[in-house]
Amino acid sequence: MTHIMTIQIAVRLPDDVVSFLDEAVARGEAPSRAAVVIQALERERRERAAAEDARILTEIGPQDDLDNLVECTARTTHVED
Repeated sequence: MTHIMTIQIAVRLPDDVVSFLDEAVARGEAPSRAAVVIQALERERRERAAAEDARILTEIGPQDDLDNLVECTARTTHVED
């Protein structure tokens, strides 16, 4: 079992965003508001990392035989949470 350290923060959100969170929880899409927020932030973090990887690849170009496979996969694959 892995223990993950968490830090509680206070965030003010617009009413419509809180309603969205509550609806997602009510539909059983997530166990809590925090889970929805974490999922969204993790998705944002992955998107930023992918954008940085794409920027680096654009700057330096393909470096080995697997880059063509990675490029094809990146163009044709869509990942959802």
